Amino acid sequence: MRGHVDRQSKMFSYRVVPEERVPKNHPLRRIKADVEKVLFEMSPEFEALYSSTGRPSIPPETIMKAMLLIALYTIRSDRQFCEQLDYNILFRWFLDMSMDEASFDHTCFSKLRRRIKDDSIALSFFAKVVEMAKKRGLLSDDHFTVDGTLIEAWASHKSFRPKDNSGDKPDDKGDVNYRGQKRTNDTHQSTTDPEAKLMRKGPGKEAKLSYGAHCLMENRNGLVVGMLVTTATQTETSAGEELVTSWLSAGGTMESLGADKGYHTCGFVKFLRGLGIGPHIAQIAGRRTPGLDRRTTRHKGYQMSQMRRKLVEEVFGWGKVIGGIRKSRFVGRVRTSLATLITSAAYNLLRMTRLAAA
Repeated sequence: MRGHVDRQSKMFSYRVVPEERVPKNHPLRRIKADVEKVLFEMSPEFEALYSSTGRPSIPPETIMKAMLLIALYTIRSDRQFCEQLDYNILFRWFLDMSMDEASFDHTCFSKLRRRIKDDSIALSFFAKVVEMAKKRGLLSDDHFTVDGTLIEAWASHKSFRPKDNSGDKPDDKGDVNYRGQKRTNDTHQSTTDPEAKLMRKGPGKEAKLSYGAHCLMENRNGLVVGMLVTTATQTETSAGEELVTSWLSAGGTMESLGADKGYHTCGFVKFLRGLGIGPHIAQIAGRRTPGLDRRTTRHKGYQMSQMRRKLVEEVFGWGKVIGGIRKSRFVGRVRTSLATLITSAAYNLLRMTRLAAA
């Protein structure tokens, strides 16, 4: 017998329970449990951000969990997330919201970002996720990889104007003809995002206003243990030194560090040798560097590091394609760093669920 569409909606519904609608084997279940443990540990940090009087806000834990969903499900804006929250049962379950509870406004994200002022909360969240992975024995303590990429800034070439206000002015349509002009970071600055710098990924590539993102990854499972967002003009080697120093200061250990040819410099190799770390760095043909020769490259461990270091491209690929950090949605290095750290934490949490399933 053929069924027919019943267009008469019911006045009451007693079975719309988000917990029952989410599959038992859904990866978000494990992620939700891990995130709630981390946010519970961060409760004193959230408490310090708010006054003891006044109207209660949307819990910061809820906003942090919403930021993770934005990264995990490639949602392009805070506003779009709040629109989806009205009808997405999975999102409501993840945020511990009932079906009758009203969705919050997108301005709650901006208010929390203004309140924390820097990326310290996101850095603390990321560090606790890394510590959780370490306690579960998912982190290597010997072989690591460092690499860098560019994040396109939320600013266009038209905003890259001379610092002395000279040059062509925009016409009535807002267009500027800057052909034939020599534009450098020393003489020009973006009026939209002054911290963004003009940089190209390589010879022959288009120069864009960008920020630098630098990742430190452990080689066993490909988990991110360090993420640093800098100005685009900061060198990869100096950012790599910061990441290595930060990891060792936090109690981590490191036997070798893999990297591409961009790190093949005398200064970086000397820095690693001074810390007792083997420089498993890809060599530039014809360049002689003390501390990086056949005594290092002839070993099988060096060859393995050169193979495993390519896993870091998966981190950047996932962050840009899925996590939405190909182009920053925010103005300024701090806001861009906050979003990048949350996306890196989301990558680790998702990776940990897959490792646990395996």
